[in-house]
Amino acid sequence: MKKFIDSMGYALNGIKLLFAGQNNIKIQGFIGMLVCLLGWIINLSSLEWIIVLFCIGWVISAESFNTAIEYVVDFISPDCHIKAGQIKDISAGGVLIISITSSIIGIIIFLPKCIKLLLVN
Repeated sequence: MKKFIDSMGYALNGIKLLFAGQNNIKIQGFIGMLVCLLGWIINLSSLEWIIVLFCIGWVISAESFNTAIEYVVDFISPDCHIKAGQIKDISAGGVLIISITSSIIGIIIFLPKCIKLLLVN
């Protein structure tokens, strides 16, 4: 049990470090909160909530992996190196792909409901 509790402490510290040191994650977290607020306002179904929360977690997790990769690359290659830059660019590109995909999913879920809400009122 002690190992599990220690592991949870390390993971929570990682989340704290992520939010303390990365502006992108703060923006993504804020957008995630706004999406949840809008989801509550337009009364998402259980399945829609599952999809939306999965997308939010997907983007935040991708950003954490990207940050970890950047830290490892900076540690291994503190000087500028073309391959180090490519690794970091590819990792950031993965976050962008997930963010775009999640945004498209959000549009598919939210746009019809928002249009309906605006037309009814």
